[in-house]
Amino acid sequence: MAATVSTLSPVTPGEQRLLDAAYQQALKSLREGGIPIGSALGLPDGTVLAVGHNLRVQTGDTTAHAEVSCIRAAGRRRDWHTLVLASTLSPCVMCTGATLLHRVPRVVVGENRTFLGAEDLFAARGVSLAVAQEARCIALMERFIAERPELWNEDIGVPPAR
Repeated sequence: MAATVSTLSPVTPGEQRLLDAAYQQALKSLREGGIPIGSALGLPDGTVLAVGHNLRVQTGDTTAHAEVSCIRAAGRRRDWHTLVLASTLSPCVMCTGATLLHRVPRVVVGENRTFLGAEDLFAARGVSLAVAQEARCIALMERFIAERPELWNEDIGVPPAR
């Protein structure tokens, strides 16, 4: 089911660089046979500090979503409260929780038309959110969902049809 939330604030040029890095990670996951979702963590000016992509299929780890993989790659830090997390797709409740736990104040989402994550939790905790609705991110997920619906449903916790 598609869902949409309007853009709450514009994407800055620096944030666009982070979203570009996240998109490259999504393509990497797709090439590896995984779910095409990518994430990047960085400074507001677009300096990339860490990247990650959905590794759930590749590793068998059900928690290895793109944002969690990116946060793991960032390692131990004390500057989370100054960073921006970019993701090609609206983060699920688990990834939103990890972002909130680390007090990341700004999240940039490539699209939320194919999947609306827990954006309401960001709003409730005062996290600034931008939803770019990028055509390339939408097309990537629409194509993947059409080609691999069973794998997509597995990733988002939809039980198999009986």
